[in-house]
Amino acid sequence: MSDDKILTIQKLAFPWETENPFLISVHHKDAYPQGNEEQGPVASLEGRNLGQDFTLRDGFRMYHGTRVPGFPVHPHKGFETVTVVLNGFVDHFDSTGSFGRYGNGDVQWLTTGRGVQHTEMFPLIYQNKDNLLELFQIWINLNHENKSAPPEYKMLWAEDIPETGTVSSNGKKTNIRLIAGSFEEKTSLEPNNASWAKNPNHHVGIFLVHLEPHASLSLPPVSKSLNRNLYFYQGDTIDIEGITVESYHRVKLAGDQEIVVTNGSVDGYILILEGEPIQEEVAQHGPFVMNTRLELLEAFEEYQRSQFGGWPWGRPDPVNDRDARRFACYANGTIEKR
Repeated sequence: MSDDKILTIQKLAFPWETENPFLISVHHKDAYPQGNEEQGPVASLEGRNLGQDFTLRDGFRMYHGTRVPGFPVHPHKGFETVTVVLNGFVDHFDSTGSFGRYGNGDVQWLTTGRGVQHTEMFPLIYQNKDNLLELFQIWINLNHENKSAPPEYKMLWAEDIPETGTVSSNGKKTNIRLIAGSFEEKTSLEPNNASWAKNPNHHVGIFLVHLEPHASLSLPPVSKSLNRNLYFYQGDTIDIEGITVESYHRVKLAGDQEIVVTNGSVDGYILILEGEPIQEEVAQHGPFVMNTRLELLEAFEEYQRSQFGGWPWGRPDPVNDRDARRFACYANGTIEKR
């Protein structure tokens, strides 16, 4: 590799491999058809393994949904989900009483903390055209103290997310959207209170990068302990310090060196995840992430006993009205509309 600046190059699979403090990242990209009256697909669902439909067929998957694609009610405890929607919409409902609809550039930051149930359904709101969906969901671990924090749900609306950019010597532009962290003297919106990303000394960065053809991006040195991963998810090729990388690959980079990324001949799209590791043991089973096996057993017992507050929504896969705009209604009654 190039002077130890590039540590790993790996083809992306499902889910994407991540490093501490991140747990996983998934990339959903589905070309859903027109929606029916229930906001599900008009296409026949015959032959699909409904409830566990992760096979791309006719351009889309139903995931755990049986009427509307997505993820009906399920529990989480001990970590955070950051859902970055590039295209399409997500309907959110949770056991604290919060609900909403977000999409087309919005980001939902959910701290599950001591436990919450929630849904992520993908309503097919358009009846006269296809419903395209593309999103990332990124899981960030919580340190031991904050695994018992109260659940917290925040919307980072597309219009508010800071952006910065650079111009290469050839005049080609690079745009960076700051979901978390700082870059080029710009800083993201505030993460949730219990988040590992809340402390700037943890150097947590979630950056969406768009490079014009032949544009370049310079990543600054941060620290030797920083875990920095670049996910080149769309484009042709990029050059990193003289090494050519094809699209849909992960590149682990050194965190303490300046590294120049130069795009190829078509527009390139990159997700960057970086941060200082949480120096604690990780015990994970499905939707629960704790520090020890005993804590995992206790988490499952707690969920069986309390259902993390129960489920107030009547059905496991609720969706908002078809004509609902982007909005968030929080448990305290506060409503945000976009």
